[in-house]
Amino acid sequence: MRVVNDVLEIAEKIKTMEIRGAGKIARFAALALQIQAEKSKAQTADELWNETKEAARLLYHTRPTAVSLPNALRYVTYRAKAAYSGGASLEELKFVIINSAKEFIHNSENAVKRIAEFGAKRIEDGDIIMTHCHSKAAIGVMKKAWEDGKDIKVIVTETRPLYQGKLTAKELAEAGIPVIYVVDGAARHYMKMTDKVVMGADSITANGAVINKVGTALLALTAKEHRVWVMIAAETYKFHPETLLGQLVEIEERDPYEVVPKEELETWPKNIVVKNPAFDVTPPEYIDVIITEKSVIPPSAAIAILKEEFGWALKYTEPWED
Repeated sequence: MRVVNDVLEIAEKIKTMEIRGAGKIARFAALALQIQAEKSKAQTADELWNETKEAARLLYHTRPTAVSLPNALRYVTYRAKAAYSGGASLEELKFVIINSAKEFIHNSENAVKRIAEFGAKRIEDGDIIMTHCHSKAAIGVMKKAWEDGKDIKVIVTETRPLYQGKLTAKELAEAGIPVIYVVDGAARHYMKMTDKVVMGADSITANGAVINKVGTALLALTAKEHRVWVMIAAETYKFHPETLLGQLVEIEERDPYEVVPKEELETWPKNIVVKNPAFDVTPPEYIDVIITEKSVIPPSAAIAILKEEFGWALKYTEPWED
């Protein structure tokens, strides 16, 4: 029983943020399980199921905050477990795993398109939009508004320490959209000329709070101060089922060398500690609407989405843990 090299490589890329963005992480997690099934040397359904669980456990522990990852794993492995428990043969189990993964990826990509359609309707001609980090869903909203003929301009924050804002700025500019690229600390200065804030989410809790790239909460707070609408674009698989039971979301603490290079930090006084949280929590009262592929909802409706999409999952242990 072994995890194939391609899956190990995907897990490492997720862990080091070479693969980043909650949606992309989820799609690659599903793809990894698909690859495991396709390249497996398993001779029996038992062996394949054990390999699948091992691959899922490995992927699950790469990024603790990105709930899209375990939700992707759940989508594939719950279906695989049902087939395995029902006595599926090796080939039948392999078919279920591969097709469940493909189905998740297809649904995820379609979700982004639907979010773009819903969100673009709420962008007005002449709007100046501010965004943070690099979200495919949020970018989709702005690109669709531009494609619909709306004359918009986007202010993009750099998003330290890994500068994901550069990716966003380039992608929007390549679509023809005028972009203003600013340092994170300038967000309040430019909020007075902003009409709407559009951002993505890594996770959404039962009470409608949004976990996203650190700096998101400050932008939302500044927007509220200036009476600027805050719109969060997020697929339903980013809603966090465990928060229905009161579980707190773990905020990932990343390597301090992402903030200060190792060779420089080693010259600093030893009583300086560099902290590097990857995410922060934006309270629901700072958010006006959450745009999903199903509908546009207020943050208070997040619990309804969770019960509809993931209520079943709360009755069971994770399929890769049994």
